Amino acid sequence: MFYHLLYPLASEYSGFNVFRYITFRTGAATLTALFIAFMVGPPLIRALERLRVGQPIRDIGPDHKAKEGTPTMGGLLILLSLLVSVFLWSNLDNRFVWIVIGITVGYGILGFIDDYQKVRQGSSAGISARMKIFWQTGLALAVATAIYSDPSFDAELAVPFFKHFTPNLGIFYVPFAAFVIVAMSNGVNLTDGLDGLVIGPVLIAAGTFLLLAYAAGHVGIAEYLSIKYVSGAGHLAIFCGALIGGGLGFLWFNASPAQMFMGDVGSLALGGALGTIAVMIRQEFLLPIVGGIFVAETVSVIIQVVYFRYTGKRVFLMAPIHHHYEQLGWAEQKIVVRFWIVSAILGLVALSTLKLR
Repeated sequence: MFYHLLYPLASEYSGFNVFRYITFRTGAATLTALFIAFMVGPPLIRALERLRVGQPIRDIGPDHKAKEGTPTMGGLLILLSLLVSVFLWSNLDNRFVWIVIGITVGYGILGFIDDYQKVRQGSSAGISARMKIFWQTGLALAVATAIYSDPSFDAELAVPFFKHFTPNLGIFYVPFAAFVIVAMSNGVNLTDGLDGLVIGPVLIAAGTFLLLAYAAGHVGIAEYLSIKYVSGAGHLAIFCGALIGGGLGFLWFNASPAQMFMGDVGSLALGGALGTIAVMIRQEFLLPIVGGIFVAETVSVIIQVVYFRYTGKRVFLMAPIHHHYEQLGWAEQKIVVRFWIVSAILGLVALSTLKLR
């Protein structure tokens, strides 16, 4: 909004020329989202407590009964601050911005319904996994089709470490991209299990993709790094900045002991947004590196389920894997901080691959 209202004034007042720069608007979007989160957080917590939107706690696994009743749906705080900031600072003529807003809102609504069912039923079940995957896949296919239908789009994949190996998937890129989006969304969702655990890796991933989006949308930088230039992708850096600001504001209230939990309304939406950004800037194969924590959590669940089904035994004491470490006796804060450290290392590894081609 500010870009459309104030940048045209640059022809008369040179100071308004600053609104032209993505870097300036990214910083402004980050601070705006952070401010909104700080302002809205306390009344939102009070409202959720008044409505008794408490998180149901499973009886199995580590003892988290002390957390029962802590307000859930805290992801609403991130989405509100993120979307308001994006509307204020983005170029709303950019189709990439609307695509990522669409998946964020769509997955947010799905997550809200799931959280509402959990609260209403007083259990951690929510809507069925089959129904959730159905809607996730449908929304992801719609987004993937919108990306693929762009006349300037090519279906070549950028493979880390291989500069000239760019396989073209053709129409099969659509289901591939949908899989990336759904997998990332569920990976973030599975990681959300301890105070502050999921938001740390989300913030690191958002920061990494902020840099990657800016590079992909800049002709000179993209050419220097030998990555795909994607016209208009730089504006996704503003979305990532707003996500960082909203996420930091949420962390203020989610740090142990948490005053609110993210809930599926946040985790599904943020995972879907990160997966969509990776697809749009053509860094699908960097996503498993940047989001290595989410991959590990997902794989641990798959291994546990498959192995138990065929042998009746378990590989991990409990899955997802952060609960395995809890069962080993690790303190909750130690697990959280160590997962953050690993996530930061993975983000640096992903960025370092840009010149290893």
